[in-house]
Amino acid sequence: MRAPVQPTDILRCALNIQEAFEKRNGINPEDAVRVRIGLNAGEPIAEGNDLFGTSVQLARRICDRADPGQVVVSDVVRQLVAGKGFSFHELGAEILKGFEEPVALFNVSVL
Repeated sequence: MRAPVQPTDILRCALNIQEAFEKRNGINPEDAVRVRIGLNAGEPIAEGNDLFGTSVQLARRICDRADPGQVVVSDVVRQLVAGKGFSFHELGAEILKGFEEPVALFNVSVL
């Protein structure tokens, strides 16, 4: 049985992806690639090789709010990785499409 992936590993991976694109874009500015990453945590519904449900939909909406080069996370993710070497800048709470309650969003970086 495979060990579950930890939230800190996922967040580090997202930040590493952004760092890799930043380096790549510095070498190839004429062909720059900008990536938006939005993360949420929750229990998705798995069917076959697909995941769906509220937690997946919220991650997508958070991604829509990220600027190119940003990693934006929900408060759930921020709380899961508290004290693990990340810095969070509050972007505010927003009403996202399909959700009635405002969702607190945070831009994340490494301390």
